[in-house]
Amino acid sequence: MATIKDVAKEAGVSIATVSRVINNVGKVGEKTRSNVIAIMNKLGYTPDANARALKTQKSSTIGVVIPDISDPFFSSLANGVEEVASSKNMQMLLSTGKMSAESELKAINLLVEQRCDAIVLHSKFLSDDVLVSLSDKIPGLIFIDRFIDEVSDKCIWLDNFEGGKIAARHLLALEHKNVAFINSNYDIDDPKLRLGGFEEIVKSFDLSINSKLKVNNEPTLKGGELAAQELLAQAENFTSVFAYNDAMAIGAISVFEDNGYKVPNDISIIGFDDVLLSKYSRPKLTTLRYPIAEMANHAAQRAIDYSSNDVPLKSELKYIPSLVKRESTTRLIRD
Repeated sequence: MATIKDVAKEAGVSIATVSRVINNVGKVGEKTRSNVIAIMNKLGYTPDANARALKTQKSSTIGVVIPDISDPFFSSLANGVEEVASSKNMQMLLSTGKMSAESELKAINLLVEQRCDAIVLHSKFLSDDVLVSLSDKIPGLIFIDRFIDEVSDKCIWLDNFEGGKIAARHLLALEHKNVAFINSNYDIDDPKLRLGGFEEIVKSFDLSINSKLKVNNEPTLKGGELAAQELLAQAENFTSVFAYNDAMAIGAISVFEDNGYKVPNDISIIGFDDVLLSKYSRPKLTTLRYPIAEMANHAAQRAIDYSSNDVPLKSELKYIPSLVKRESTTRLIRD
């Protein structure tokens, strides 16, 4: 783990200058200050003074880091943490990671500076090594939607591979053999795992997914629209679609319907997450329930326990998604 000496050396300044930047005291030029902060983020350095404070000074705050506050999935995560905070008369502090390693580290450091004893972190872009080092320095740091073997007791995670398998079994049980996959284009584990599980089951039926029917885009409503347009442009036969998340699935449905295809009679589609919107889309979306609020409750309690040096109760840290059958999938209608 980087030290203050490493930061000073890399930035070409004295240790005293780095200290002034950390504590926001004394006179430091803006250019120097920006450079020191950039080096701290680059090296994954968390100020020792703040780390010591986390160990010695107890506060009534719990922090949560999510990528995007506007996304219903991450809003549910934050709400899950807030429920636990409220029940314990604690204040929740929210910080956003904004889909980059640098921003995630800044978000964590912000909470550390605010003396958060317990932190629930949703991180997809920081490396395992950096997160393990942070875990050593911040006892109450709990990872959600991430599994790291070295700190497995601090990980609350979902089996995305099994989720992909469940989706494939559902579509194949409905006799769909020409399946398409709309995936996220983010270079993180979740899209790879969901596709991997899906393909494993498809292959077990001696089938395969046409490479032209595997398309990637942003995991948003707009991304789902663009991915569906790409699928239709391929002019390849498919009767069902597994979408990376509910947003992409709902975006895709609008494109299929606009182009004369009826869901589910012409194209069945299944999403992932079971966000609130999936219950109100037309047709109502078949999806895989991601129990993120329950997981966030669990993560928050575990973070508080670790920050207080209490031994958390033994519990299962891995969650399995469950199939929620609604109206967007149906048995294949053969001519």
